[in-house]
Amino acid sequence: MTESVKAIVAEEAGKSLQQKLIERRALQPDDVKIDILYCGICHSDLHLINDDFGGSKYPMVPGHEIVGSVTELGSAVTSFKVGDLAAVGCIVDSCGECASCKIDLQQFCEVGTTLSFNSPDKYLGGMTYGGYSKTYVCKDKYMLHMPSNLDLAAAAPLLCAGITVYSPLKHWKAGPGKVVGVLGIGGLGHMAIRIAKAMGAHVVVLTTSQSKIDDAKRLSADEAVLSTDASQMKKYASKIDLIIDTVSARHDVNMYLDLLAIDGSMVLVGLPDSALEVQPFKVVKGRRSFAGSNIGGIGETQEMLEFCSKHGIVADIELIPAERINEALTRLAKHDVKYRFVIDMATLN
Repeated sequence: MTESVKAIVAEEAGKSLQQKLIERRALQPDDVKIDILYCGICHSDLHLINDDFGGSKYPMVPGHEIVGSVTELGSAVTSFKVGDLAAVGCIVDSCGECASCKIDLQQFCEVGTTLSFNSPDKYLGGMTYGGYSKTYVCKDKYMLHMPSNLDLAAAAPLLCAGITVYSPLKHWKAGPGKVVGVLGIGGLGHMAIRIAKAMGAHVVVLTTSQSKIDDAKRLSADEAVLSTDASQMKKYASKIDLIIDTVSARHDVNMYLDLLAIDGSMVLVGLPDSALEVQPFKVVKGRRSFAGSNIGGIGETQEMLEFCSKHGIVADIELIPAERINEALTRLAKHDVKYRFVIDMATLN
């Protein structure tokens, strides 16, 4: 048994998305079904829609920043009740048995993480369909409890952008006494500023755009540096403990490695679609590290939601109706959004 639901579908790379019917699975004993209220539009959605990384399968329903209300429960579910606010992020299943899964690193599952879209669907065959749709069905262990005190539309991007920056900030111990650099102010960067500041770090924004300098301060950054100005950059040489690199396009990381203090780390969370070159002496000097981080586990994502609830952290969004999805994707490709699009799924009729 399946259920037909309305969704926004990519039929092939480079084509406009269309509203169509898709099939959702019937509830298993450990499943939770939600009506989707809001779904964020992530830059990685755009990459996958366009098959920028290879491996995209069509038809595709994007979306992994999903906020909704519980409407139905499997017979074995005790952790949710009908009417609860709930959320789905990037991960909807994993083996649960490997070393990574046992320490809440499901994103690194050794058998293979099932993602909320464009991932092999073990129930229906084909690929999983994401949150640009009316409903979602997910195992209860991978469904998240959504705090009720946050603006739900503005909180949707926390499910990817929020955890993508929270995880490395926590892992590399951002906090009082640490200087954290945030490279790029966009969907990820503006979240990194707010979360790092709430953790107690001294936050320095690194941007190539003069117009972003003032906005960095609005977002609670302590300082902002125009990285095209050599004199400004020189002032921060060997001064920054941790840089969160949110840039999703090809860029020169070496000029920023020079800013790291001894044992400092630069952590890539953006996803450029081409290789980045690291000069050896930039990391050898000062015992610096160039690292990467990829979303977070289910427990850590729930922790992030509770942290953001406590500190009142949400994204700056532009809420759009479903009919404007192609316009939004075109603008996103041009970085013409401040700072995240979110779809009002009530407009998907």
